[in-house]
Amino acid sequence: MEGPQRSSSQIVMQLVRIGIAAIVTFCFAKWLMSSIDPTTKAKKKAKEVAKLQMRKLNAMTDKGRKLKLSDFNCYELMIASQLVAPMDIDVSWSDIAGLDGVIQELRESVVLPVRHSDLFQRSQLWRPPKGVLLYGPPGCGKTLIAKAIAKEASMRFINLDVGLLADKWYGESQKLSTAVFTLARKLQPCIIFIDEIESFLRVRTTADHEATAMMKTQFMMLWDGLISSNSCSVLVLGATNRPQDLDKAILRRMPAQFHIGLPLENQRLAILQIILQQEQLHPAVDLKRLANLTPGYSGSDLKELCRHASIYRMRQFMRNLLVMEGNAIEEQIVDDNQLVISMEDLLKSLVIMDMSKLHTDNTYLAKNIDLD
Repeated sequence: MEGPQRSSSQIVMQLVRIGIAAIVTFCFAKWLMSSIDPTTKAKKKAKEVAKLQMRKLNAMTDKGRKLKLSDFNCYELMIASQLVAPMDIDVSWSDIAGLDGVIQELRESVVLPVRHSDLFQRSQLWRPPKGVLLYGPPGCGKTLIAKAIAKEASMRFINLDVGLLADKWYGESQKLSTAVFTLARKLQPCIIFIDEIESFLRVRTTADHEATAMMKTQFMMLWDGLISSNSCSVLVLGATNRPQDLDKAILRRMPAQFHIGLPLENQRLAILQIILQQEQLHPAVDLKRLANLTPGYSGSDLKELCRHASIYRMRQFMRNLLVMEGNAIEEQIVDDNQLVISMEDLLKSLVIMDMSKLHTDNTYLAKNIDLD
């Protein structure tokens, strides 16, 4: 009897040793693969950022809709690192001037159907579009409008960094593209915002790399799947200043298209009033005259003009504030009147910006002439 008992105990001990060796080998192989994988650090960092953003989203959602990390796979967590909570968006419709018509159309066609989804489900034709394209010259407020839509509609906002989808390992880019839409479904109502969308979804050609072509195709197939699902409340919002470079298949998926052009004189006046509403202005400042003197200026240009004028005034103030006496510096009494932005400051800033624009335009023309 002792012989069979010994043999059975030896078999059990051997199986235990094999099991321990297998577990150690598996753990070592897993550690080795993770250490070799160059994206490991990025995935860990993305997971921490996603965890922080989901805490913010949970703070403003109902108890029954709490988000848990266990509900998302590693690819979705990578994309979740691009989440922006509505509370972190500091842009509202009141911060956008001169685009009242576009804002009204977006509020009625995009925001209201999301905020009052029960009412708008009575007809399929009342539902919001699955794709919206904002196009026009740079610096005219396209990104501001995207943020304001997310803030107004209280939608989760994925500010998608297209570079995040590019991965050196074969097949990973397709999995990340899939994760964009699977994550958006789990977070709906949700906006997927792609700035400079033409850099990613430009016209497909035979010269495209195989991985890039597959990623574009995967993205469009998943997007079409969202369009065919009436219950899905996900909006793909794109912004570009080169709509002619977009693939026709992408333009079909973005039926709502809004041109955000350079502001006219009355629009420039409204923009200047918003930019300078918190600043100290001299009574002689004439914003109507300044708006008249800035044709061709975008909203971004006007903000830079005002910023430069303010900095010029601050420089003058600092020069008067600090009096050099040998190596010692004595501070004078602060006079708030010295910080007031004058019309002269704004005109000086305008002259500098006009010269800069003229130099840029002449350089561009010279390059084109050389190419011709």
